[in-house]
Amino acid sequence: MSEKDTISIQLVREALLQSCAPGIATQEVLIKVGIDPQLLDSTDARVPATAYARLWRLLARRGDDEFFGMDPRKLKSGSFAFLCRSAMVQPNVAAGLVSGLAFLSLILEHLPAQLVRQQSLAEIVLLEDDKDPRRAFTYFTYWMIVHGVACWLAGRRIPILAIELRCSKPDFCDDYQVMFSENLRFDRPRTRMIFSADCLDLPIKRSPEELKRFLAHAPANILVKYRDPQSLASRIKHDLRHLPAEHWPETEALAQRLCMSASTLRRRLAEEGQTYQGLKDSVRKELAIVWLAEPAISFSDIATRLGFADVSSFYKAFRKWSGSNPGHYRSLILNDTE
Repeated sequence: MSEKDTISIQLVREALLQSCAPGIATQEVLIKVGIDPQLLDSTDARVPATAYARLWRLLARRGDDEFFGMDPRKLKSGSFAFLCRSAMVQPNVAAGLVSGLAFLSLILEHLPAQLVRQQSLAEIVLLEDDKDPRRAFTYFTYWMIVHGVACWLAGRRIPILAIELRCSKPDFCDDYQVMFSENLRFDRPRTRMIFSADCLDLPIKRSPEELKRFLAHAPANILVKYRDPQSLASRIKHDLRHLPAEHWPETEALAQRLCMSASTLRRRLAEEGQTYQGLKDSVRKELAIVWLAEPAISFSDIATRLGFADVSSFYKAFRKWSGSNPGHYRSLILNDTE
C-alpha cells in the first residue's frame, strides 16, 4: 500500500474527538473498522484511506451525523448523498456548487458559505459571525466534502490556489497539504478556498449509476483520488521548493541525481501524468502565490526569485497558470475587509 492511499493516525484522533467517547467505546469503534487502537499512541502511524472511510460511515450511523459532531446541528446520515444528488442535476459546476453550499449553509449552524466569482478567480468563503474560529480539522473536513464533490461533478481535480483559515496552524499539516494545497495560510481574517474560475463553467454529466458508485466508496475516493499527485512527482516538487530557481537541474542532471536515465525519468513521470516542465511550472505557481500574499515583495522580486528574465515574462506565465494577472490576484488575496 502506497502512502498516497493512507491517512495519518492524527486525523483519526481528530475524527474521534467530538464524535466518540474515549476509552472502551473508542477501542470498539476502531477494531470494528480495522484500525489497531494502539496506533493512537503513535505520532507517525498511518491507516488505509478505506479504513478511515469506514470510520466516517460508522460514526455517522451511530451518531446520525456525517460531520463528526462538530456543529450544533447534525449533518444527518444521508446528507452527503442528498448534496451530491441535488448538485448533479445542475447544468454546470458553478450551479452545482451554489446548490451544495446552500444546502450545507441550511444544515450547519456555524459554517454558512458563499461562492464568489471575480473575473478569472473564484473563492468559497465561510461567513462565520462568531468570534472564536473552529479547529483546523473542522474546516478541512468541510473542504474535503465541498472540494471532493466539486471535483466529482467536474470529472477532474480542481487545483486549489490557496486555503486561508481563521484558526492557528495545527501541529500536524502534512496530510492537509497533500489533500488540498501546499499553500495553506492560518490566522487569517476569514476562512476561504481560492481556485481558478474556469472550472465553474464545466458542464455536469453524471448519471445515477455513477452517483451510486461514488457514494459506495466515499469518502475514501475523494481522500485519495482528488489529492495532489504523489510518488516521484511529489519528490521532485519537494526538492524544487527547497532550491533557488536558478539552481534547478536540467532533465539530464535531475535523472542522474535520481540514479536513472533521462528517458526513464520521462517515462515514469508520464505514467503519473506529469512532465518535468509541468512540475517546474507547478512549483513556480505555488511559490508565486505565496509571495503575492506578501505586499512587501515586489513583482520584480518575485520574477527574479522564480528565475524569470523580466517582470513581463512572469506576468505572461502567471496568466497562463491561473487565468489571472498577478496584480488582480494580489488585490483579491489581500482584500480581507469585505
